[in-house]
Amino acid sequence: MPEKLYPKFKDEISKTPGGENIKRCFQCGTCNVSCPIREIDEKYNPRKIIRMALLGMKDRVLSSDFIWLCTACYTCQERCPQDVRIPEMMNAIKNLAVKEGYIHDSFVKQAELIESTGWAHTLGEFAKKKREQIGLPVTFKECPEIQEIFNITGLNKITHVKEGKRD
Repeated sequence: MPEKLYPKFKDEISKTPGGENIKRCFQCGTCNVSCPIREIDEKYNPRKIIRMALLGMKDRVLSSDFIWLCTACYTCQERCPQDVRIPEMMNAIKNLAVKEGYIHDSFVKQAELIESTGWAHTLGEFAKKKREQIGLPVTFKECPEIQEIFNITGLNKITHVKEGKRD
């Protein structure tokens, strides 16, 4: 079955802050040449992502893992002859993905960690000992403020897993 195309997808991106210059891209490939992520992972190809967006391949672009790989090093932006501003455009696409319900697993796991431990990363033994030595808490005590923030922002809907599916 052929993929459904959304001809207005490029307009949706261009109306999103950071995506204003997407239509300037004429596929020269300068962004690919200097991209450090492209060197490591062939899936990340800014030129291909822009082309798919311009062609209206909305579902494929928004649901893919490769849009989350941009590290915003700005090397591509510095060299782009058309001032496409790829890192900002990638953020615009990520924002659209989140609006459509596509949230990368790494962000879900990070939110779950904040919700359960109060911290954005786990503490190793060394950090726990140092915290204990200077009188800081080592373990997380229930914090109603975190739950309130999660409820207000809707983060609780992506972190609570019931029967293998997110709310």
